[in-house]
Amino acid sequence: MSPRSREQQQRTGGCKPCLSRTLFLLVLSVASAQGDIPSPRECLTYQSDSGSSVSCYSPSTFPSPLPGDTTHLSVEFSSLTQLPADALRGAPGLQELHLSSNHLEELPAKLLVPVPGLKVLDLTRNALTQLPPGLFQASAALHTLVLKNNRLQVLQASWLRGLKALGFLDLSGNRLRALTPGLLANFSFLRTLDLGDNQLEDLPADLLQGPLDLERLDLQGNRLQVLGEDLLSPQPGLRYLFLSDNRLALVAAGAFRGLRQLDMLDLSNNFLSTVPKGLWASLGKPARNMQEGFDLSGNPWVCDRNLDDLFRWLVANRHRMFSQNGTCCAGPEALRGQALLAVAGSR
Repeated sequence: MSPRSREQQQRTGGCKPCLSRTLFLLVLSVASAQGDIPSPRECLTYQSDSGSSVSCYSPSTFPSPLPGDTTHLSVEFSSLTQLPADALRGAPGLQELHLSSNHLEELPAKLLVPVPGLKVLDLTRNALTQLPPGLFQASAALHTLVLKNNRLQVLQASWLRGLKALGFLDLSGNRLRALTPGLLANFSFLRTLDLGDNQLEDLPADLLQGPLDLERLDLQGNRLQVLGEDLLSPQPGLRYLFLSDNRLALVAAGAFRGLRQLDMLDLSNNFLSTVPKGLWASLGKPARNMQEGFDLSGNPWVCDRNLDDLFRWLVANRHRMFSQNGTCCAGPEALRGQALLAVAGSR
């Protein structure tokens, strides 16, 4: 199992607000088994002491009116391409809104104004190419924003204005080619940032500067070629870093400097043949010990004396190494196909 797969199993970012929805879906499945569930185009309402949860699968139109005490609303797996501007007017206490797996192409600018207490917004698998400026002007309480698997090619800082409590931002699976400088400058509480599976070739130098204090950063599945000295240094508390499936051929000697809390690192499936001396100096210390593991497999390593520093680090941290048999030398010819750990142990 790769580091990212293992971390995904344990990942809690953005999940705690969804516990009541999980309970609701369990009730839904029990009702289905008993034959009490309505037809697929109807909505099911589950009432509890904390309010109503409304779930609609494959609806032909957005549900209206909503129970006035609605706190959780799911409208998923439909052919909806747009929403009424006043869709949420009747649910002022809404805390979670799940709109995944629709065909939404745009959102009304004032959609969220009636629900200032919204904490979770899930827009996974839609057709959004942009967000209206001002969408989050009344969303100071929003903690979790999921825009995964849409069609965003750019992301403007103005689109995110108003998000004062954001802790979890998922932009993975879009078509992002570049990011605006200063994009995250005002996010004091952001802990998880997922930019995986986009088309990013480089990143703004100031991307991770500012008040944010990241714990998880996912950049896997992009087109990054270089990991420079200063990108990660503003985030000393980073614990999970995913850089697999890029085109990294160069990692600067100080790229990981200061990351003394890093528990998981995935550099697999890149173009790394060597790394500079001193790269690993701050990683794998006994106090942290790379607790969740690391993966360096799928790279064309040239196992010469330039890797001696890496060899020593691998031997000291081998118990946390994923894909040990898949982390092999591509050269020189005499060592081609041999595992790095085996070569390291013989030095």
